[in-house]
This record gives sequence, structure tokens and C-alpha cells, in this order.
Amino acid sequence: MASAELRLSPIVFLAAALASAALLAQSAQLPNRSDSLKFAAIGDNGTGERPQYEVAQQMTRLHSEFPFDLVIMLGDNMYGSQRPADFTRKFEQPYAPLLSIGVKFQASLGNHDTPEQIFYKPYNMNGQRYYTYARNNVRFFALDSTLMDRKQVAWIESALRDSREDWKICYFHHPLYSNAARHGSSVDLRTLIEPIFVKYGVNVVFSGHDHVYERIQPQKGINYFVSGAAGQLRPGNMRRSSQTAASFDQDQSFMAVEISGTDMFFQAISRTGKTVDSGVIRRQGQAR
Repeated sequence: MASAELRLSPIVFLAAALASAALLAQSAQLPNRSDSLKFAAIGDNGTGERPQYEVAQQMTRLHSEFPFDLVIMLGDNMYGSQRPADFTRKFEQPYAPLLSIGVKFQASLGNHDTPEQIFYKPYNMNGQRYYTYARNNVRFFALDSTLMDRKQVAWIESALRDSREDWKICYFHHPLYSNAARHGSSVDLRTLIEPIFVKYGVNVVFSGHDHVYERIQPQKGINYFVSGAAGQLRPGNMRRSSQTAASFDQDQSFMAVEISGTDMFFQAISRTGKTVDSGVIRRQGQAR
């Protein structure tokens, strides 16, 4: 069981829905500390269409000021045909500037992804549907929510129990909490794995599937983000809910995240470079 000190306090809201559409993504509001872990999150990105490329351009612009070296992929990495030429058009070309400077993409599978993607080297899955890795004081768990069988559930519990890093971050495709109209919360999946997350002190969960951005009010001490609009978009799909801390469904978007000690800073950025949500999560028991 994780100690109480590793549980999250409520989010301290810094800025949300900034009014100026002229704000560029490279004007990062994150602290940008030299020794912090910096990463981006994208979900439902693999369309090969212009909006995906424009989000990728914003990511590249952001990197010039905020040098993240990791991108977590929240599934539906590729839509439609998934032949070699599609991997080029829907992944290698839009993210070429980031790939060329060594930014590492770590994928999870979505319901539109073929199982063979686990062998695609630039996704860094190493032939595994689910896997874990650590960066600084953070351990990531990439899961396969499309096929959540008993073997994977047992692995999740074992891997979380054995982890010793300060932060535990899980990411996968289907959201445990979502207030978008098209899909919404994956309740059966929540019933299966949320008790394990709570038991072993998971701090943050990122998912996609709904083609919007949403930040959920903390649930049982865990903060949930839906970021499924890095390529696809469902305009006007968000529903009013007291669970929603912030949301954006008017344009494609991605997330920038920075973890420094006991703080996790986040910034959701639209395809045009507008910051649509930002804030900081602090682990409980840490005085300001």
C-alpha cells in the first residue's frame, strides 16, 4: 500500500481557457526547470491529415523552448490503412523534427490499432501490449485497455506493487472517467482496474478515445486526463458535469507536462497554439 504522502491533493488551478488566441505554444507557462522530467501526451493522433500535422508543428515549436524528450501516446495511433506507407505518412512525417533530435515516443494501443504495432520500433513497445519504464522519479505504466485480460490485470497489480518511484502514471486508451457524449466513461474497465490504482497509489492517469480534452476532478485521490484530440476531433461533444474541472472540444490539442519533485505541471495546447487549460498537481502532505 502506498503511503498517504504519495496521494494527490486537489489541483491548484493556475490558468484555464486563456482568452488570447494569439498565445503561441512555444510560450510555455511550465517552470521549465533544468532537472525536471518533461514530456508531451497525444491521443487519437494518427489520421495523416492536416490537423495532425499542425498539432505536430505546435509540438515542435514548444520543444524549442521546453525541451521534452518523451511523448506518451494514448492509443489510436493510426486510423484506417496501416501499411508501411501509412506509418510514414501518419507518424514518421508529422513528427520527423522531434524524431530527428531523439525525442522518444512510447505508445499504447487503441481500438483502431492493429496488434502488429507492438513491433513497430519507433513506438518503443518492444513487442509488448503493456509495459513499464521509469524516468527520473516517475514510473510509467502503458496498458492495453482494448484487451484487458486476467493476465494483464495480474501484471498491473504486480508492477504497481513493486514500483518504488515517487510518481506512478498510468496511460491507456479508454478513459475510466469521461463526460464526452460519444463514448464517455468506460465503467466496466473502471470497476476492474481502479481499485488496483487506488490500492497502490497511482497519481495520474492519461487516456484518449473521446476526441476532446478533459480534466476530471480528482477521483479517489487520482487525477484523470482525457487527451484524445491530437488528430481527431468531435466539436461540441462535451456534456456539462460536476466531474469536469476543465474541458475543450473546439479544436485539436495535445498536452505538455513537467514533473519536478513533488509537483506536476500541465498545459493543454490547441492546434493554433492557444493554452486551453493549465495548472499544477502537488502530492498531499507537501507544504507550500
